Amino acid sequence: MGGLFAVFSDNDCIEDLFFGTDYHSHLGTVRGGLAVKNSGGFQRFIKNITTSQFRSKFEKDIKKMHGNKGIGVISDFEDQPLIINSRLGVFAISTVGRINNLEYLAKEALKNGTHFSEMHGGEINPTELIATIISQGRTFEEGIQKVQNMIDGSCTMLILTGEGIYAARDRLGRTPLIIGNKPGSYAVTMETSAFPNLGYKISKFLGPGEVIFINEKGFEQRIPPGDRLQICAFLWVYYGYPASDYEGINVEVVRYKCGAYLAKNDDVEIDLVAGIPDSGTAHGLGYANETKIPFSRPYVKYTPTWPRSFMPQDQSIRDLVAIMKLIPINELINGKRLLFCEDSIVRGTQLRKTIQRLFDSGAKEVHMRPACPPLVYGCKFLNFSRSRSELDLAGRWAIKELIGRDIGDPAEYTDPNSENYKAMVDVIRKKLGLTTLQYQRLENLVKAIGLPKERLCTYCWDGVE
Repeated sequence: MGGLFAVFSDNDCIEDLFFGTDYHSHLGTVRGGLAVKNSGGFQRFIKNITTSQFRSKFEKDIKKMHGNKGIGVISDFEDQPLIINSRLGVFAISTVGRINNLEYLAKEALKNGTHFSEMHGGEINPTELIATIISQGRTFEEGIQKVQNMIDGSCTMLILTGEGIYAARDRLGRTPLIIGNKPGSYAVTMETSAFPNLGYKISKFLGPGEVIFINEKGFEQRIPPGDRLQICAFLWVYYGYPASDYEGINVEVVRYKCGAYLAKNDDVEIDLVAGIPDSGTAHGLGYANETKIPFSRPYVKYTPTWPRSFMPQDQSIRDLVAIMKLIPINELINGKRLLFCEDSIVRGTQLRKTIQRLFDSGAKEVHMRPACPPLVYGCKFLNFSRSRSELDLAGRWAIKELIGRDIGDPAEYTDPNSENYKAMVDVIRKKLGLTTLQYQRLENLVKAIGLPKERLCTYCWDGVE
């Protein structure tokens, strides 16, 4: 998905910018970038972080950088930040989001004489397209509004100019953006977990479509927020870091509540509760706390060198990561009836092997309780599953197995009280080799988060936009 961080300081901002950006590393594994503005102009570094962590790639570069304002990005796709020379002046820009009408907008821009750098594979850099549209405005504010009105999808962005930093949340607020402050410094982040160790306190949660400008005077609103909020509910389920707050609601607390709701709607007899590490752990703790059944760790994760198994684009690499990073503890598995909480079942290809290893280690029963409903729609608003067909989703391949063909709209399989839904879940259960499988009901996930459903994006579960 990607993450953004920015700093405007009375003094040099590099240390805060470096560590603040690094605190977004769980959101992407392809590119990392930093850009700063100082008296000599703009400085920028972009690194490939597919084989090593952001910190190790930038440790030497930050010693060459200086300036009192800068932006950083962890990207799951394109090179950024970009430095653009336009009629608005020179600026650096980073974005997070997804542009579904990228090709159409690029063709229209090319007709008007614009040119684009070509990325690997012949694709156009979405951030470059956004910068091109912004440059068509008479002001940055006008250009940002032009972007939000033209794109199909979402775009949250940071723009670094000679005068300050623009922080712009996407039109419907699908991704978060938060301002923090400490004496002599302001920061912008997607993950509030980046603030505590750097000494920042939360000043403001930006609203949907809101634009803030930060300079030496502080921050001021340039474009007010819209009325409609559609923040991605999956941030609380999986993507978000446990110590982060979105809309003032903490991720770890929501996950405990998700686990508790799973337990309240369950009557299975088990010996212990566990979570698939790491993101399933908090859900499992919530389940165990509600039932008073012991929480344990039959699987532990080797974290020093293995990335999140969901991130790599190549399926064989994802499978290898899933196997190698989880180490079973046989003494906690053999002869036991185990219940695992998981954040979600996306495709199920990795989980199948994980479950089989439990039975190979002597487990009597293995029950699974995902903290969200079955995923049956591919995300249209964030790069949650870029370059992967929605037909690979566990719910979709289960439906295909049931009826013998792909289905255009799986809406009739989203009601947990329907026979179609029950049949779909049973196909997934059998394919994964589980003793029982019971998903979270959407209304309980919404309750756990605590926002009205109409202020959440739940498209991947129910197809509602």
